[in-house]
Amino acid sequence: LSNRPDQNAYDILCYIMQKRFLQYSQPVMVGLAVAFIFYVLSAQWEQLRDQPWRLHGGWLVISTLFLLASWGLEIAVWRYLLHLLGGYVPYAAAARIWFLSAIVRYVPGNIWQPLSMTLRCRQHGVAPETTLTSVVLYQVVILLAAAPIAGIYFFATGNYGLITDALGQMAPWLAGLVLLPVLIFLWRPDWLIGILNWALRRIGRSGTVGRFTSANLLWALLLACADWMLWGASFAAITFALAAYTTAQMQLLLPHLLASYAIAYAVGFISFITPSGFGVREGAFYVLLAPLLGGGPVTVAALAMRIWTTLGEIIMAGVSALTDLRPAELPAPEKAFSPPE
Repeated sequence: LSNRPDQNAYDILCYIMQKRFLQYSQPVMVGLAVAFIFYVLSAQWEQLRDQPWRLHGGWLVISTLFLLASWGLEIAVWRYLLHLLGGYVPYAAAARIWFLSAIVRYVPGNIWQPLSMTLRCRQHGVAPETTLTSVVLYQVVILLAAAPIAGIYFFATGNYGLITDALGQMAPWLAGLVLLPVLIFLWRPDWLIGILNWALRRIGRSGTVGRFTSANLLWALLLACADWMLWGASFAAITFALAAYTTAQMQLLLPHLLASYAIAYAVGFISFITPSGFGVREGAFYVLLAPLLGGGPVTVAALAMRIWTTLGEIIMAGVSALTDLRPAELPAPEKAFSPPE
């Protein structure tokens, strides 16, 4: 906070107003999202009724395997970033922390997941500021990693979905524009660190992000891009599980399904208007894929992926709870983790 009382009062007032706005606007936005989904499904009812629906067990298994692999890589990315900040949690413990904390994000409010991770990592000797910083840095890296996927996809396919014609000659420039933040931060990673430290101080936390090189960021981005591909593969598999597609159709759709998940998830995440981007993510899928799949089928596939992911998180949280019956003890000071130079 500033040393000026009037500035402090202004900051507090802005925080209260933002909190009140989110508190009252989110239920409205969720209602609008539900209404939008019902509208799309009802408008496409004839197409949905004529669609050759099925539930293919083989594709569901493939989707599950890709989903598990994506979670495993997510945990590895977070542990890598935590390592760079001077924290250490064993992989098995990190997995339990990840799933037990992920499930609480469905509780209204935006603080429960990072708060849960902070408390659980504290049991392993990781300072709260370090855990919070690692969570924020992880979200930034994941969002940045979606940019090259989007840029390459837009440039290679020229498909912007329902807005392709509206963009016109701006489309190639937009493909390059989404890559700009990644290139800037790879060139000057200290700028990214400065922004993160400033953001942490704005919420009353000390900025603890230290040295972060271009090589560190590049490796984290490569891992995150691979993670997005696993998520896209899981989404593609569940899409193929829901309806009968020929081999040629699946080959045609696969690149679009792989890339669209990262794009839609990022759009939903940065919207901030609904919990977990509900409705916004599905809307992004609709815009991108409706010309290829049809509005009804793509909405069903997007909802199925959300339900599938939620069920998976509930199951993994249950498994984590059963294997985490005893709280971890704080490590002795002499055993505290120190990252290599």
